[in-house]
This record gives sequence, C-alpha cells and structure tokens, in this order.
Amino acid sequence: MHKSKFLAVAMLGAVSTFAGAAPFLATPALAQTETVEVKAPAGVYKLDPTHSALLWSLKHLNVSNYTGRFANVQGTLNFDPANISASSIEVTIDPKSVQTAYPADYKATHARTGFESWNEDISRNQNFLNSDKFPEITFKSTKVEQTGPRTAKITGDLTLLGVSKSVTLDASFNGELDSHPFLGVPVLGFAAEGKFDRTEFGQKASGALGNEITVRFDGEFIQQKPEAQ
Repeated sequence: MHKSKFLAVAMLGAVSTFAGAAPFLATPALAQTETVEVKAPAGVYKLDPTHSALLWSLKHLNVSNYTGRFANVQGTLNFDPANISASSIEVTIDPKSVQTAYPADYKATHARTGFESWNEDISRNQNFLNSDKFPEITFKSTKVEQTGPRTAKITGDLTLLGVSKSVTLDASFNGELDSHPFLGVPVLGFAAEGKFDRTEFGQKASGALGNEITVRFDGEFIQQKPEAQ
C-alpha cells in the first residue's frame, strides 16, 4: 500500500543553468518557449526526512479514500542539470513506518488479529505490506522525461512484496535555493504523484478496499559534500 514513490519520488521537473551551463531543453517545442533557470549545481542530493512526506491512499467501500503515510523514507537524487535525462533517483521505504492516525479503537473491532494497532496490522499483515518478510520497499528510476518547463515523467522499478514492476510518476519542480539558510549548500524541492494496482504485486483483492493505490510525495533534497557521499 504505498508508494511508493513510491515512491517515490520526486524529481526532475525542471531544467537548469549553472556556472555557465546551457539550459536543458527536452523537446523542440520547449526550445521555443520557456526554460527554467536553476542555480543548484550537478551532484548527489539526499532527501531531507524532516521536510518530506510520502502519502498513500486507496478507496474504502468505494465511498472514501483510506489514507496513510510512511515516516521512514530515504532517497538519493543524482542531479545533472546539463542533461536532465541522465539524472536518477533511488528511494527506500521502511514498511514498518506506516502511520495512519486513525482515531478508532483498533482492538475493539480487531481483537483476534494478533496486532495491536492499525499501523501494525497494515505493516505486518501478510495480506498487506508483510514487512516481517519484506522489510523494504524500493523505487529506482530507469527513465526521466521532461514534459514541461517544471514537469517531468519519472519511470522506474517499484519493488513491493518482492515483486518489481515498472511505475511512472508525474513530477513537478517546486523550487530551489543555491544556499540552504542553515546548511549552506544547495537544496532542491520536488513533488511526484502516481498510481498502481496493488494486486499486481501479490496483494489480494478485497471487497472493502480498492485495488488502485495513489502515492503522493513532496520533499527537499540537500546536496551532499564529497566527503559525505
């Protein structure tokens, strides 16, 4: 049930010029219209977990969206402003870090499951994330295609429950700073959203829950100094 993104993940909706580099233009149409100047240089960027969010949702009884998030997400972005298609992203999600914040009394309605909370049920239940057997969810990009001055499609391999499938995310560039006010290094912000069918990864279809998972990511990526990489 995730993302993941997902997860996800967010990146590469924009183009850049830095230190005299020419702006990247993905298509002839873009070459005649707008380009986006980004001050952040090429390099390795790490996801800032304090300023990021990975949400997932699916239909409940086909009348509402059942929503949760992952609290433990790690991501590495290799950013190449001179050749945006050469950029890449990898994301690792801890399925045990599910957070639902549902106010209902779990034990009152699920006394026989052996779990203590909604979070534990979703993360450990064999019908859901089965995190005891599959302790990681990963997303590794295989293709980045710019679709507009601030948007891109990111295609990658999502591995969930030991099954890998190709998933495409719609990404957008939120903004950047050439110098983080507290860290003094460049920082980029991206958002990404996508959908996939959870049954394709081995989860069982359920009458109460929809099969289509929507994942939404927002996050900041901080450039790593060479010694930190």
